[in-house]
Amino acid sequence: MSHVTARPHAIGVPMDRIDGAQKVTGTATYAYEWPLDQPVYLYPLQSTIASGRVTGVDSSLAEAEPGVLAVLSHLNAPTLTRPDDPELAVLQSDEVAWRGQFIGAIVAESLETARRAAGLVRVDYESRPPDVVLRADRDDLYSPVHAATFGTGGGELQDGSPADSVLGDVDTALAASPTMVDTTYSTPMYHNNPMEPHTAVVTWLNGELLVRCSTQGVSMSQALISGVLGLEPGRVRVVSPHVGGAFGSKVYPHAYAVLAAMAARIVRRPVKFTLTRQQMFALVGYRPASIQRIRLGAGRDGRLTALAHDVIEQTAKAKGYAEQVGVCSRMMYAAPHRRTTHRLAPLDVPVPTIMRAPGEAQGMYALESAMDEMAIACGLDPVEFRVRNEPEVHPESGLPFSSRHLTACLREGARRAGWEHRDPTPRARREGRWLVGTGVAVSTYPSPRFPGNAATIRMGPDGRYTVRIAAADMGTGTWTALTQIAADALSVPVGQVEMRIGDTALPAASVAGFSAGINSWGTAIWEAADRLRARLRSEHGGIAPPEGLEVTAEMAGGNPDAERYAMHSFGAQFAEVRVDEDTGELRVTRLLGMFDVGRVINPKTARSQLIGGMTQGMSMALYEHSVLDPRFGHVVNHDFAQYHIASHADVHAVEAHWLDEPDPYTNPMGAKGLGEVGIVGTAAAIGNAVHHATGVRVRELPITLDKLVS
Repeated sequence: MSHVTARPHAIGVPMDRIDGAQKVTGTATYAYEWPLDQPVYLYPLQSTIASGRVTGVDSSLAEAEPGVLAVLSHLNAPTLTRPDDPELAVLQSDEVAWRGQFIGAIVAESLETARRAAGLVRVDYESRPPDVVLRADRDDLYSPVHAATFGTGGGELQDGSPADSVLGDVDTALAASPTMVDTTYSTPMYHNNPMEPHTAVVTWLNGELLVRCSTQGVSMSQALISGVLGLEPGRVRVVSPHVGGAFGSKVYPHAYAVLAAMAARIVRRPVKFTLTRQQMFALVGYRPASIQRIRLGAGRDGRLTALAHDVIEQTAKAKGYAEQVGVCSRMMYAAPHRRTTHRLAPLDVPVPTIMRAPGEAQGMYALESAMDEMAIACGLDPVEFRVRNEPEVHPESGLPFSSRHLTACLREGARRAGWEHRDPTPRARREGRWLVGTGVAVSTYPSPRFPGNAATIRMGPDGRYTVRIAAADMGTGTWTALTQIAADALSVPVGQVEMRIGDTALPAASVAGFSAGINSWGTAIWEAADRLRARLRSEHGGIAPPEGLEVTAEMAGGNPDAERYAMHSFGAQFAEVRVDEDTGELRVTRLLGMFDVGRVINPKTARSQLIGGMTQGMSMALYEHSVLDPRFGHVVNHDFAQYHIASHADVHAVEAHWLDEPDPYTNPMGAKGLGEVGIVGTAAAIGNAVHHATGVRVRELPITLDKLVS
């Protein structure tokens, strides 16, 4: 058990970001800004077909261009050690698996020269008609094979869960239920679109590789890049102290980092390579589209008797990727009969990747919309219906929850939202031409602790402490929160602690993602602090020795209590919307979230994360939608002029609150993950509010005015 230690000194204080001054003064160095001696620049060649093969490359005009140092293609590219990864095996064959795939590169003395030369290369293709349309009636749907890269499970989904689960006799229970809901919901492709473009700045020196890139995990990037290039991990150093946003797209290294390393080795000069916004739509992943059928059965008492959640999601023909979209239905509500399935539709599209709350964001939209429909069918208040179906333990595993205060979130959130004044009748409230509605949905996200973390703390003779761990701060406030944790673990003021992160020269760390960062890194830091304090007492009588003292804690495993408890964060989101009865114009006038996220390390950055998550959930509900052209296979709206993201003008009142309930099992701090739970329930809360306002149930995101007016 991870006993919560009561020695708060900095934890719980709303500190300003330690790196804030650097960022607002422009002195924080991001990947592309690293100064280099005589760098060269790379500009990629991308396929203009979505399926087929390259039959010819004529680069003679490009090679003759002044300032061009090299033209790469599959015809002359070095052989990679691990060509088994279709995404990272760049320029290893003539096959084209999606439009925009790398098929070559220009390396030149300037970016302008490289870009101009790219336009001079003639490429011939043998093309096939692209297949990019996701449909539920496809005859090539398949059950995912093992795709887990995170989590301890050996299942087929991205988080290690099995693709399918069944408990009881769902079909019989549904047929016997007095009330049943059978509905299908769909979500489109979403692109992560962080503010900072994906970048790699690469230098070779004496057979060793230095990569400065924008990544959520320097240790993972080191492992994957070294493996592809056939190098020992120790010969690859990855540096990434500042990351300008990621939303999951920078968990893994992508092909651009390998391409830059390949080019730098060929020209024997440092190479700078950053993707444009339009290029990112084809090269660094996205949240895959989904079609979800949900069937719920309920008794006359309003308690669920059966739950079935069947998921179809798109993946790439080049490389399978399966998100845990239906896994949320395995643990959210008590129902004696339950089934979930996941099937993949292989398309000629880029390889999907992780995006904030992968799986849960789409899955909870469908589940919580269906729960709203069932509450109405049962004649029950949506809040009370959810409370009535709260499980006492994990419904499938039978494990108790380490902490689950969802009912308290619903009750307190409803009180703050003024839910008791709500007339449940759709279209009952109007203000002039505006129809006003309110909706609720709940959210959840796992709170894991990843293995493979180590932290070193050095105590100087002056009583100052240096903490080293290869963690990542992608704008979430990690630098500050870890400093607060270290200060409390050492029982010293924050000003005596210096935190160093974002470099594989530091002790290894897991990725920033899956709401596991603070759990994983914080535990390693806490353990190192405990060991240092113990040695200081036992070996030095509690007095700092003149030479200082250094201790390292290596946390090879995850959380041992995860075998005995189900660990999740929870929340309840409430939305108020206004819809113009004549035009269908939709405004979200209020979002309120009440969360169960354990002990909050830094209320200022926590509130920022939760508000940001809810805003992104609103963007998911109303605006974002990557549109594939079925004729040519590319994303049509591949820039910010056409891919709409919620801006300040779209956001009105957004409130984030939380319970003060430390979790005794997740980590020594009592914290739970909070970076992703904010996005999870928001789209459903807005959709449910739209139905309450208009009487129209939109089951296909985004909710646009044409769907309301029609």
